[in-house]
Amino acid sequence: MRGEYKVPGGKLVAVDVEVDGGALTDVAVSGDFFLEPDSALGAIDAALLGVPVTSTVAQLTQVLEAALTPDVTMVGFTPEAIAIAVRRALGHATRWEDHTFEIVHEAAEEPAMHMALDEVLAEAVGAGTRGPTLRLWEWGAPAVVIGSFQSLRNEVDAEAAERHGITVVRRISGGGAMFIEPGSTITYSLTVPASLVEGLSFEKSYAFLDDWVLGALGGLGIAATYVPLNDIASPAGKIAGAAQKRLASGAVLHHVTMAYDIDATKMLEVLRIGREKLSDKGTTSANKRVDPLRSQTGMARADVIEAFKAHFRSRYATIDGAVTPAERERALALVASKFGTPGWTARVP
Repeated sequence: MRGEYKVPGGKLVAVDVEVDGGALTDVAVSGDFFLEPDSALGAIDAALLGVPVTSTVAQLTQVLEAALTPDVTMVGFTPEAIAIAVRRALGHATRWEDHTFEIVHEAAEEPAMHMALDEVLAEAVGAGTRGPTLRLWEWGAPAVVIGSFQSLRNEVDAEAAERHGITVVRRISGGGAMFIEPGSTITYSLTVPASLVEGLSFEKSYAFLDDWVLGALGGLGIAATYVPLNDIASPAGKIAGAAQKRLASGAVLHHVTMAYDIDATKMLEVLRIGREKLSDKGTTSANKRVDPLRSQTGMARADVIEAFKAHFRSRYATIDGAVTPAERERALALVASKFGTPGWTARVP
């Protein structure tokens, strides 16, 4: 059996294994990484012999680290990367290439409906009733989206939000608040089976799931990088923030909001935490912190989105899709019972 893992920003690691009696009986690690001294490759292969096939990524990593002497230098990969490749070889994890992704890009929705659709589509991916999905959002109204665990009153100036006609909603993932006006951001959700990030920590899964969009931005001339834990930035400043939720059903919801043309003055009137972050960093201009994609690409928002979709299609197997009538009905019910209610929005007052 063969497993592969491409380290975000690093090299490809491949592992060919044979199994007998519940243990690894033959192991061959390969890839385009750099390793010194040469003999270390044999030590890596030997260390994995006899290891139970039920071993976790953490256990496999520990075995490899114990076998490597201090003089070993690994460039572009890590013991953990080898462990992930082993797990994939054993069928515990999947690769991007193992899936066909549905791309959904539909008409504008109200903020609460977007929150509900995220939960519904994640449930469907976990249940196996839909495949992995990239959904690009269009916003039907201005909004502030707060993280699942944020305090409503600490994050949002309610009077300013009402004055500007901004709806406040709460999503199911953690992270910070997002300020949204139609046409001012690019927001997408990537919903995948947990097998795609099996063995990855939360931090590593952020980088792993954001890797394609870094490539898309690079194609637009933006030297974007992943900034732990959940930001995407360029030399000119922050571009985007990500949030993630792993559902018990077996799906991972990863969503990202990118600044295209943010009204920074209005944002700072509405978001209390925005003032604190800027003050803490000694920054007087919000534009230094939230750098719009428009200024870096010179492209219309719709053209940027089309470039993103084209790049995603160039990397992975995709089909064009849509929210099904049953999924939409379920989402509308969730808006009425959860995402559109004061009880959910103010669940952390």
